[in-house]
Amino acid sequence: MTTQPQTLAALRPAVPSIESVLARRWARILIPSLSDLFFLAILVWLFMSTGATGWQGLLVDADCGWHIRTGEYILNHHAVPRHDLYSFSKAGEPWYAWEWLSDVIFAWLHQLAGLKGIVLAAGVLIAAFATTLIRRMVWRDVHLFVAMAVALPAVGASSIHFLARPHIFTLLLLSVSVWMIEADRKHPSRRIWWLVPLTAVWTNLHGGFLVLIAVLGIAALGTAIEAWMERSDSRSAIRYLALTAACPAASLINPYGYQLHVHVVEYLRSDWIRNAIQEFQSPTFRSESMLQFEALLLIGLIAAGFLFRRRRVVEGLWIVFFAHMSLASVRHVPVYVTVAAPLIAREIAQWWNAWTASVRKGSIAGILNQMAADSIAGFRRSSIWALIVVFALVLIGPPIPWPKDFPAALFPTEIVHQHAAEILNSRVLTTDQWADYLIYTNPQQRVFVDGRSDFYGPEIGNQYLHLTEAQWDWEQWMAKYNFNLVLLPIESSLPALLKRDPDWRVVEDDGKRILLARRSTPVPATGNSRQEPRF
Repeated sequence: MTTQPQTLAALRPAVPSIESVLARRWARILIPSLSDLFFLAILVWLFMSTGATGWQGLLVDADCGWHIRTGEYILNHHAVPRHDLYSFSKAGEPWYAWEWLSDVIFAWLHQLAGLKGIVLAAGVLIAAFATTLIRRMVWRDVHLFVAMAVALPAVGASSIHFLARPHIFTLLLLSVSVWMIEADRKHPSRRIWWLVPLTAVWTNLHGGFLVLIAVLGIAALGTAIEAWMERSDSRSAIRYLALTAACPAASLINPYGYQLHVHVVEYLRSDWIRNAIQEFQSPTFRSESMLQFEALLLIGLIAAGFLFRRRRVVEGLWIVFFAHMSLASVRHVPVYVTVAAPLIAREIAQWWNAWTASVRKGSIAGILNQMAADSIAGFRRSSIWALIVVFALVLIGPPIPWPKDFPAALFPTEIVHQHAAEILNSRVLTTDQWADYLIYTNPQQRVFVDGRSDFYGPEIGNQYLHLTEAQWDWEQWMAKYNFNLVLLPIESSLPALLKRDPDWRVVEDDGKRILLARRSTPVPATGNSRQEPRF
């Protein structure tokens, strides 16, 4: 009796497929996913691959400084401020810390880890925002390479507002909220009502919660139009209309009640704000990020036409409305990208699928399709590895160049620290951004204006512009507020005039920033200054 020899394949041990391995819960948690790698790649690309400028790039706006100090005030007093804390121009006047919860988070992070805690948290939120964008595209069954081709320019366009400020919470919360609405339109669920408590939290983090109200209102209107066109029932429209009412009601859960809403609306409607503050003005298409936005804007408007043609009115209205908002104000560019990018990716993917429907598998297009199909599952799950890396970053100090101060290239850090006592005891005229930095270095500092443009308004704002630009009435305002120190960029108009005034002397001039004092002000010069001859 003879037996057939076993084949090599029969002798080889069976290797379980990746699908069978990932079917186990612990394997899904422990094995890294492509979604995790994308999250980490964004973190490295934006903040860790650009040397010392990476993390410090989140601190180019010093508003973060007064947010930290306001959060410390809340933690120390167990109450939100209701009157101004930082100015001598409007001392004691009513003021709304309408992002108080963000302030508390920033203060807590700063107490734990200094500015490292602030920038690391901001970087993680931004990377999470970028990951939700591509996850929303993959959830819509978008071709993986199309999703990558849209997500990366979307992140680039949004990077104009990648700053350690409360609005980064809005970027992430808006992306999650729109995803919930998209999922509900596909398969209605009671989970959509989680938007109501989410709005209550969002309101206390940042005023961008109003964008969610707009998204829901457009969803209610668009769903009603779709029901009319399809001659179907309008229950979905009524449902979204109820959400549009419930979420603003939840937003009243804040320390200031309805006064917060009145304040935000007045702020957004202010002509002076729109004319004087750059981020409220229309975009200029010069930088790389704005060119990426321009491409997404043009493709988005084309996609909106196809959506309307297929009677996807809600999505078409979202694109058109937020495209208009982004052209009116550059600060709305990330909002447009957040809402529109997954819709744009879906339309491009449909064009690609129609074009490659009959291609051979061995062709370039066929190979790309197969690679995308094989990899797409890796973007539909997350593991513990993103959290592990973030936790490792929390523990790691050098050699990562974590910021210990605001960027010296943009702020007069050395001058401020050398003359801290004199600055604290003086009436200082400086830029709004540098005033934010002064508040950060010493919360007891009183300033003329700072980054709270909504608080100072056009009256003080115009006086500030007239002073720093040395307009015809600058001497009147110098006398009214009794300034005895001036800290301004060297190219500003006012320092050139004061250097010729015998009542003023140069204390320090580093070639970029200049500190001047009235002669009656006992501020000693340092050895680093370039002294002007005394008159």
